[in-house]
Amino acid sequence: MSAEDPIFATKALRKFLTSLTARESPVLLDLGPVVGSNVSFFGEQLGCKIFVEDIFADLSRHLRTGVLDELPAFLKKRFPQESGSVDGILCWDLIDYMDRPAAHELAHELTRVLRPDGALLAFFANTPPRDTRYTKYVIVDEVNLKHRSYEAGRSRQPILLNRDIIRLFSGLRVTDSFLLQNNLREILFRKPAYLPTEST
Repeated sequence: MSAEDPIFATKALRKFLTSLTARESPVLLDLGPVVGSNVSFFGEQLGCKIFVEDIFADLSRHLRTGVLDELPAFLKKRFPQESGSVDGILCWDLIDYMDRPAAHELAHELTRVLRPDGALLAFFANTPPRDTRYTKYVIVDEVNLKHRSYEAGRSRQPILLNRDIIRLFSGLRVTDSFLLQNNLREILFRKPAYLPTEST
């Protein structure tokens, strides 16, 4: 069955990798689900330490148990990583499936754990939702991803405009943005090396 999974080009993955190669033993946060071959790929390419936090599973559990409104508070305490301790984050298309309050809390937490000059890669749909399936993005190589769909508890939520995405990740800056032929937007964010002082 996996042989039938479609393969699509990725323009942002290589840039994401390049942003991490300068660091010795970088720390990578993958928002899930676990894909063994991806863990191996990043281990070989970067010699990095990987944390897989399957937020897709958390979202599905909140949906299944009827407590979706509790997801923002859950996400606020979900990540055990210290502030500024992660070099790269793979967000995949997770935010497409979240309501705005949960998306806002997730973006805040990811910005918190990301190191200054760290990179975050996220995907966003550019067309209205068609089905209730998640996608596992399986890395084929630096420029190709296999899209393996699996059952989800909900469909994608209304499409986020670019300005909404930028507002969501207000603590980061967009360094690259690509609209692919399969109507997926790939956005690469970086955390500014120096942030203005602010009270926390």
